[in-house]
Parts: sequence; C-alpha cells; structure tokens
Amino acid sequence: MTTQAPSWFRRATALEPEIRTIDVAGAAINYLAWGDRDRPGLVFVHGGAANAHWWSYLVPLFADEYRVVALDLSGHGDSDHRVGERYQLATWTDEVVAVAADAGFSGKPVVIGHSMGGFVTMATAALHPDALAGAIILDSPVSRPDPEVAAARSTDAFKTPKVYPDIDLAVSKFRTIPAQKNYLPYVMDYVGRRSLKPVEGGFTWKFDPNLFMPQRSEPALLIPQITCRVAIFGAEHGLVTPDIGQYMYELLGRVAPVIELPSAGHHMMLDQPLILLTGLRTLIADWEHSTPRVRP
Repeated sequence: MTTQAPSWFRRATALEPEIRTIDVAGAAINYLAWGDRDRPGLVFVHGGAANAHWWSYLVPLFADEYRVVALDLSGHGDSDHRVGERYQLATWTDEVVAVAADAGFSGKPVVIGHSMGGFVTMATAALHPDALAGAIILDSPVSRPDPEVAAARSTDAFKTPKVYPDIDLAVSKFRTIPAQKNYLPYVMDYVGRRSLKPVEGGFTWKFDPNLFMPQRSEPALLIPQITCRVAIFGAEHGLVTPDIGQYMYELLGRVAPVIELPSAGHHMMLDQPLILLTGLRTLIADWEHSTPRVRP
C-alpha cells in the first residue's frame, strides 16, 4: 500500500521517530519525536481511541524547523492503561505537559489536538497556563459531547473490541467514529496497522475500552480560562458547525481565528492531510512573528 502513496507520505514515513517513555502518575506514557532538541516545539494530541500514529505519517514534515512530538495518552496506543481508575481530563493534561518538558524544546510549545485531543488541549491551556505558547483545536465542538464518547454511550462501538485472526482482516475493518465519506486508503492502511496489538487468538485494537467514561470538566467552562494564543480549525464536513464556531469565538473573547478546512471531514488528517498541514504551517508561521491580540 505504501508503494502507491505519494512522495510526501513516503518522505514523512521514512523519517524514523525517536521513541521515548516517561512515567506520569504511575503510568508509562509513550511518545514519538522528530527533529533536533533545542528547537521550537510542537505537540500533537490524538482523539479518542486513536494514538500517536494518527500523526506519524504527516507531522515529521515539520521536523526541519521544529522538534515535533506525538504522544499516546494513557489508555491509548503504546501507553499504559490506568487499571482500576477513571481517566480524568486533568491527568491527560499532566501527560501532555510532562511529555513537553521531557522533549527538549527551546521554549514553550504549541499544542495541537484533534477531537477528544482538542478538549485535552483546551484543558491543558486552561490548567497549565504557563506551559504553552499556543493551542490549536481541531474540530472539537464545544457544546457537544466528544463524538467517541457519544458513540460509546449509545452503542457498543468501543465496549468489546473484537479479536481478529490476522492483521490484514483487522485492518480491513478499521473504521472511524464518526464515519465520513472520504479517506485516503494508504493512510488508513498505515494507521490501522499501527493501532493493533497481538493478543491470544489474533489481533485487537490498542485502546482501553474503559477510557470513554472519564470525569471531565465542562469545556465551555475551561475555554474562558485560556490565556495563551489559541486557534480553532473546523472541517467543512465536520462537527464544528458555523454556530458552534461562533460560540467558541465568543467564549475566547473574539480574539481567536476560526478556520474552516475545505473538503475535510471530522478526521481531517485521514482525508485532507495536506490542507491541514498547510493551514497549520501558515498559522504557526504567523504566530512566530506577530503580536497576539489581548482579550478585552
């Protein structure tokens, strides 16, 4: 499948990450890193039931200019599951901050989070105001529950992950919640293969099915506490509708851009990764030399 992928994808995936593990509140937290230490930092946070490899075919393209990391939140990917305790939004923010401190950035990083990871990013900016240079929220609709949490509450989508006898069959069943019309097949193959783990009888998904009942603070209460630079990316076919975007804009004091990515679904990195990459590059480049507006 990779041989059919475009050159940018082959270039990004050829850059082998540094793999590091740190302890946060008793759990081993795994993260991937690209680029030299002592550079400006970018931290990428995945959505619910996802993992660092939802980013690892794309974000290495930042590594010529930045130190880039993508972490597995506890309960996801190759990080530990928190057995016998609820997953708390505040704990996930501690994981983001700890990874950023370990990564060796030259200063405060910009944190970029998608879906549930966008809510983690909001909370990190609110609860750790001195730790971030900026926060970018990707299609995380304040005023609605996370799509993964909503699905977990209304269906059995995440409650009993299936075991597949072979990895190719498992990858063929890889789906997102919410579903969307378009995906890039080579990206889905790449991400799906890195979202599985061997178990007795075959392969199953890496995420902890108990992660969808966390104790959370209301994002609408957290957003007004954010003091660092912040931007919101929605998707044309995503969950941050114009009215929700306007609501978030008002909560942020009317000083944060709300940017729609054309042709993209909620999982924009799976169908329009280059549009997302261009949007992030443009915004971050502007932030590097412009003076932020202060909330009234």
